[in-house]
Amino acid sequence: MADIPRLNKVIGVLESGGIAFSAFVPATTQSAVQFAQTRYDGIVLEMEHLPWDGPTLRDCLQYMLLRGPIVAGGTLAPNVVPFVRVPVNGVEMAQWHAKQALDMGCYGVVWPHISTVDEAYNAVAACRYPRLPDKPNYEPRGIRGDGPAGATRYWGISQQEYYARADVWPLDPNGEIFVIIQIEDQEGLGNLPDMLKNVPGIGAVLIGEGDFGQELGFPRQYDHPLLLEAIDELVAVCREHGVIAGHPHANAGNMQALVDQGFRFLMTGPAVSYPGLEKGLEVAGRN
Repeated sequence: MADIPRLNKVIGVLESGGIAFSAFVPATTQSAVQFAQTRYDGIVLEMEHLPWDGPTLRDCLQYMLLRGPIVAGGTLAPNVVPFVRVPVNGVEMAQWHAKQALDMGCYGVVWPHISTVDEAYNAVAACRYPRLPDKPNYEPRGIRGDGPAGATRYWGISQQEYYARADVWPLDPNGEIFVIIQIEDQEGLGNLPDMLKNVPGIGAVLIGEGDFGQELGFPRQYDHPLLLEAIDELVAVCREHGVIAGHPHANAGNMQALVDQGFRFLMTGPAVSYPGLEKGLEVAGRN
């Protein structure tokens, strides 16, 4: 295999001990163009609460390729790494969404509503190719089908080079696939220690504040003490098992606190502002 530098920028930042920044982004070509030119390490194209559309996802990936930065950087690594959040909950045990996303060239998958060890196992297994039981890193047993023509083209490497890199990190130190599981209920939090103990290959654990708050009876109250206790527990479990903890609602107000708490995968959406409109309303006496 040729000497290819790290392709997944998010993994590169994390394995060097840094903090990686991402955002949930609508899966549209307009968003892909916009966010490909930002300083995010990676973005998660949102297809859980928005429709799953394979051709649109493929188009988004293509629109994120910026030839200028690629040439200037002297590397095939994208300026901003594309991931996708699939629509299925963990209990549905679906695998084809991950297979299609990876075959198009996505560098990682966010799995919502992971609540059991079996669901976590499935999330990792769906992102891995099969191998014989006597081979290293056999578990979790890969179930991804073989059809990476689109991914090899997108990554810009040969098929054999792709096979050598298309495994999950950190289980495979050379892997470029990043698996993120979302913990969104009390059952998932209770089972998280067993997930991280028994399922190698989980790249990060993302707290699902919205759905967790719904279950607790305090929807969208992100500062509620019960929700904060659950978040503290998630971070503590991740720290104990050496797995990255992620937070989906980082912002300028809570960023320092989240970093101090131990989160290293932070998702922060850009603020939408209308300074001209606000000034106009002020001038018109409508503020």
